[in-house]
Amino acid sequence: MTWLNDLLIEHIPIYKHALKHADPRTKDWFLVWHDPIPTITLTLIYLAIVLYGPRYMKYREAFHISTTVLFTYNMALVLLSAYIVEEIFVGVYRCRYNLICQRMNISYDKNEMKITKILWFYYFSKAIEFLDTIFMIARKRFTQITFLHVFHHSSMLLLWWVVLTWVPSGQAWAGPFLNSIVHVIMYSYYALSAIPSLRDKLWWKRYITQFQLIQFVIVLSHTLGGIIYGCDYPLWGQLMLGGYMITMLFLFRNFYVHAYVTKKNDTKRAKQN
Repeated sequence: MTWLNDLLIEHIPIYKHALKHADPRTKDWFLVWHDPIPTITLTLIYLAIVLYGPRYMKYREAFHISTTVLFTYNMALVLLSAYIVEEIFVGVYRCRYNLICQRMNISYDKNEMKITKILWFYYFSKAIEFLDTIFMIARKRFTQITFLHVFHHSSMLLLWWVVLTWVPSGQAWAGPFLNSIVHVIMYSYYALSAIPSLRDKLWWKRYITQFQLIQFVIVLSHTLGGIIYGCDYPLWGQLMLGGYMITMLFLFRNFYVHAYVTKKNDTKRAKQN
């Protein structure tokens, strides 16, 4: 553990108490370590790059990142996302999870560990995805770096450190499962759009955002169902996830309206004028 984490344990009783109830299975796993400082440090580095990267690049030529690099990076995330989907599906099936309400189960059973381990892969993928923004900055695609983009990327790593530290099983499976399905489609689109000859033939970008909105509705409904049902899963974890889904629904809906509805109407009015 870091000195700062030791300081938090010494001076903040509630944090010390919470760590006593952390999942013992993940305490030594890379970037978890029952210590938020490495994850917070990574997130702060990411935010510093977002803040100062465009300033550094403002008067410089954009970096040329080859089609091969972009295609390979995005396809690697497609494969990782597909692997996460498959592992969660198999783990949930073998553990006979209740799809409406699955309690938290701290067990070293191989199938239960299969789910916990793949949730770590999902958590770590959020750090890998910081490269999305770094590529945008290097290529001077600053308009793509919206508040939604930065908030989503930075908050997911922190959120999933909490999940991996305290509640890496049970109800936690649903969000990563659906999100990874979305990412298979989304990163496939990005991989194909990196090929110049295909870029103008990809017509389904807007439907990715629609799929994301549907995903948030399903996960929110699943979470609310667990709360109403009185699911034997930490209530704070369900409330945290439910609150995050509401935030994502609002932000992604706002993005969709501005990107596809308002922009389309403005284009129509411009043509009429």
